[in-house]
Parts: sequence; C-alpha cells; structure tokens
Amino acid sequence: MTITVKTSEKTREMMKEFYEELKREKTPPYAVFQAVDGDTVVTLYESGKAVFQGVDADLASDYWVETEKIHSGSVEVTNSDNKKKEEKKKEVNSIDNNKYMFVNSVGSDEVGTGDYFGPIVVTASYVKREDVSYLKELGCGDSKKITDEKILEITPKIIKKIKYKSLILSNLDYNKNHDKYNMNKVKAILHNKVLLSMMEETNNVDYIIVDEFAKPFVYYNYLKDSKNVQRGITFITKAEDKNMAVACSSIISRYLFLKEYEKLNNNYHIKFPKGAGNEVDKVGRELVEKYGKDILEKIAKLSFKNTERILN
Repeated sequence: MTITVKTSEKTREMMKEFYEELKREKTPPYAVFQAVDGDTVVTLYESGKAVFQGVDADLASDYWVETEKIHSGSVEVTNSDNKKKEEKKKEVNSIDNNKYMFVNSVGSDEVGTGDYFGPIVVTASYVKREDVSYLKELGCGDSKKITDEKILEITPKIIKKIKYKSLILSNLDYNKNHDKYNMNKVKAILHNKVLLSMMEETNNVDYIIVDEFAKPFVYYNYLKDSKNVQRGITFITKAEDKNMAVACSSIISRYLFLKEYEKLNNNYHIKFPKGAGNEVDKVGRELVEKYGKDILEKIAKLSFKNTERILN
C-alpha cells in the first residue's frame, strides 16, 4: 500500500523531528529524508509530499493526516489501493461494455419524455449477433449523440434489417393519466408493452435489455397492476452505448418522434422547438393566444412547469 499526504511547513518540521532516530543514511532524489517505521517506509519530499509505503502505511499516515488537518483545515491524500480498485472497476466496465454488444438481444428505449411538445415514443428492437457489425458501420449508437439529419438517413436502412415494435403515446393520452402516473411509471408501462409484443415474435434471445431509468424493483413495482409483465430483463445504464438493440430502439424512436414533430409543424404552420426551454414557452404563449388554452391539452405535456409559465 502507498499513501501520499500533502503536508504544510509546520507538519514537515514535526515529521523531521519525529523520524530523526529512524532516518536512513541515503535518501532518494529530491527527498528531505527517508525513514523506516516498523513495516512502513516514510519518505518526505522537498515538494511537501509525504509518502508512506508498506503493510501498515494507512496506520502510519493517519497521525499525520490528522495533524495536517489541524494545521491547514484540510488535507490532500491519495491511496494507491483506491487507484487500483478504480482501475479494476474500469477494466470490469470495459468487459461489460463488450459483453452485451455481439449478442442476440431485444432492447428497448424511449424519446420524448423531456420534450414539452411532441409525443413519447418507445421502441423495442431485436438485433441478431451477425447484424451488429453492419449496424455499427451505419453509425448506430445513442440517438442523443446523432444529428437528426443522420437519423432520418439511416433509420430506413435499419428497419429493413431488423425487427422492431414501437408505441407512440400522444400528449392528449398522456394528459389523461399524468395526475395518476409519474413519468417513470408511464415509461415502465410502455416499455413493458413493446417488450412483450417483441418477445411474442422472437426466439433465440441472449439478453433482454432496458436502459436503466429506475432500479429493477422500482420498475417492476410500477407494473404491479399489469396483467402481463416481461421478466428476465437486464437493466444497464447508458445501454445505448453497450447494446445494439437498445441503440437501434433509441434511433427508431427518435425517427418516429421527428416525423410526429413534422406533422405538428405542418398542422399549425409553426416551427415547434424541442425540449422545455424558453423558446418552448414563447411558442406556447403564441398558441394559447391564437387557439385558447385548451390547445395545450392536445399537443403539450401539461405536467411540465412550462404550462404554468405559459398560462401566467
């Protein structure tokens, strides 16, 4: 174990006195001293860094960490064990990233939950192992990292290659239940429906994957009143980057969302902004002035704070 403590001048003076009897004759380059304290080698460098190496390095450094806190109010400490754990974690994550890519999988993802205008679209896709490379070459990945122009270009090619099921929840239907269901429950219900539908037509599936928007026990709790629930799901954070079925679902959902937005633009002869920012409020006020406040129930998510800002 190696622990490094950044020390102030006061602490360094105390260390030099404390380790006087334990100092080695030879010191490493740029070191003030090096001492052996039981099973620990202590090296104080001119830079002010005190390095404790050995089995009991944590015990040997504790006193000086507390001393430095008294002198400076805070202390900078690094522990090689923590770094090794972090490196190991990165290595495991890297393995996990590949684990779910070249497989036969069903994955689902949604778009529109953060947009005041436009529907919520959820898609489940089935991707075979042998099609992953082709889809990678097309540029499939997280739809949030791909331009809308690219999505409109590659989605027709994707849907010719794979099976998918999509659901489009209009804002009119969303508003009928938003007082009973929070957004995550709405998402869970829609994900469950498209996954059940997809699995009815699919065999030879290694994994069913959902981009984790809720912990598994919370997700299944949202579905406690559903007659049929798809089980055996693997929940992964940032799943669009780790599984091609989820990536395709993300892109197809975005594609359908853009098509619905195009219909909105054409129906109301106005360019609807995406998201839920100031431009959205501005357009919302224009629509209310022209059509009355009831227009929002048809085309907007009333549960968003934008509604209050627009009406006020």
